[in-house]
Amino acid sequence: MTDSTHGILSQILDYANRANPYPLYERLRETPVFHDGEGPYVISTYYDIQSLLHDPRLSSDSRNLAAGSGDPLAGSEGEEATALPPSFLKLDPPEHDRLRRMTNRPFGPPHSPHRVDGMRDGLRGIVTGLIDNLGDTAEIDLVDQFAYPFPVTMICQLLGVPREDEARFHVWADTLAASLDPDPDADSAERERATHDSRMELGMYLAGLIEERRKAPGDDMLSQLAAGNGPDDSMSTMELLSTAALLLIAGHETTVNLITNGMLTLLRNPDVLGQLRREPGLVVPLVEELLRFEPPVQLLPQRTPLVDIEVRGVTIPKGSSMWLILASGNRDPARFKDPDRFDPYRKDIQHLGLGSGVHSCFGAPLARLEAQLALSELARRLENPRLLEDPPPYRQNAVLRGPRHLRISCDGIRS
Repeated sequence: MTDSTHGILSQILDYANRANPYPLYERLRETPVFHDGEGPYVISTYYDIQSLLHDPRLSSDSRNLAAGSGDPLAGSEGEEATALPPSFLKLDPPEHDRLRRMTNRPFGPPHSPHRVDGMRDGLRGIVTGLIDNLGDTAEIDLVDQFAYPFPVTMICQLLGVPREDEARFHVWADTLAASLDPDPDADSAERERATHDSRMELGMYLAGLIEERRKAPGDDMLSQLAAGNGPDDSMSTMELLSTAALLLIAGHETTVNLITNGMLTLLRNPDVLGQLRREPGLVVPLVEELLRFEPPVQLLPQRTPLVDIEVRGVTIPKGSSMWLILASGNRDPARFKDPDRFDPYRKDIQHLGLGSGVHSCFGAPLARLEAQLALSELARRLENPRLLEDPPPYRQNAVLRGPRHLRISCDGIRS
């Protein structure tokens, strides 16, 4: 450990560095396997992270974490003590594989190859409606008015939440999102009470909806999950509740950050914004470069070796806490040329922005489509958009990093 890396973990977690953590990641890569003697082992280089994401000796199940591991991000990914079992995101094979396989049957290939693409028109309609209702163009908050409501409305449609119940679903989602990103100046007891109440209300609502779908199935994803009809039989009600909650939180939070980071990056690179307006097809590689350049999930904490493992000559003991810094790997000059430059024409973008291995992002096809539609329509319809503050205020969360507000103005909204 060098002087330059001493205390670097506390600096990464320090809100003062939230707007630009990348110089810290650059320093961290000087010690590819970093350990301060007490906290987690931190892996920051591309090829090491990529290898570990495919290593079956690494566990995502926090129950394998040794007591006293000293991880300052314990519970940071939104998992709280609840009556629900862990989602498959927090399980290892074979339990992970069974639940993910059942969840994927009504969502993607090979059983439901057209699910995501079939949502394209509906998603475009949501985007159009939100842009139409942005209101006063002198000051627009793209987070509150666009990036937050978009994915929640989509998840309601995906799960089959009736239109008349969407407003309630939005309130629960907003409250649970706030619990992942607590305001240090807010009343913590009040926040915990509101979070608990929202979890209970959401759980009771989903349980009732599941029973309705079992009696009268529709073509929505929740109906198909409740029906089962696969080689793994069907999920229990508790497993269904846990999976539905995962789709709500994981699908919502990452998409908000992806869209917001995307618009911030475009507004900081007006030449690219102009190119996107002229070349709508550019949005596909642009989103991939965005996932490399400003990934919505910066790091994966609480990964745990099931046996002693060696990385770069360093032995990491069984049960230790490990952090995989995805955002650092995405800016590793040993893997990407000129990594601190945003270049949508980059030829090789095998990024870590959606993870890799058995825990690669389940909703990746949908997240990509949402970001592509959102960014291309914002670029096309907003006339001369510009930032009102840069850097914008960021969320507290170091894992799910993104602006809490993105205030812009524009000269008008095209039809």
